[in-house]
Parts: sequence; C-alpha cells; structure tokens
Amino acid sequence: MEGLILKLQLLTEGERKLFTGYTDGQVIINRVPFGSGTVVYEDVVRQDWGCHVFADLCEAHFDYFLALQPEVLLLGTGVRQQFSPPSLYRNLLSAGVAVEFMDTAAVCRTFNILTAEDRRVVAAILC
Repeated sequence: MEGLILKLQLLTEGERKLFTGYTDGQVIINRVPFGSGTVVYEDVVRQDWGCHVFADLCEAHFDYFLALQPEVLLLGTGVRQQFSPPSLYRNLLSAGVAVEFMDTAAVCRTFNILTAEDRRVVAAILC
C-alpha cells in the first residue's frame, strides 16, 4: 500500500530515537521523516553514512560502523530482504558485531524491541 504510514509506538520528547513509522522510500523517527542512507542509534540520527542504494554497498560502508561499537547492526534493505557477501562486513564480524539484513519494515520493528532491551543496536536504512 503505497503512501501508508504505519504507526509503531507513541513517544514523548526527550526519549531515545525510535522508529515511529515507515512508508515506501522513508522511515519516520520520533515523528520526523528520513530517507535512504539514514543511520540510527541511541539518541542519534545520522545521514553521513554515504550509502543510499543497496547495490552500492562496499567494505568502507560497513567499516563506518566499527567506531559506533554496536552489538548488532540491522541493515534495512528496502521493501525486500537482500544480502551482501560476508567479505564486505568481515571486519564487523571480527569485532564481534552481529550483522542482520532485513527488509526495512522488519528493521524498524526489531530496532525498537532491541532498544527497549537496552541493547547497543544500530540501524542503517536503505529505502
């Protein structure tokens, strides 16, 4: 359903970043829309990742997350789940980071759950 916004969770100001909805082509974080290439963790939303299209992913795009030291990296791959070769994210695996590829809707739900459990989770969104 194009243009449908799914409301995930009610927030109050001052809370950490959570996905409050999504549509085709964007995610809603604390009621603010963001497009492809968005990175979310704790109380931070960044758009300096440099990747906006799944086909463009390279090792440097995954190495970006090493400094954030997540337990889990959730990579939202758009409307359908896609996978990258493990060689692209081997440095994350070597650092003990779990890397999960999901469709973007699943990333939004999973991120909110893991955040509620106080896990060190980072979501990277490719709409």
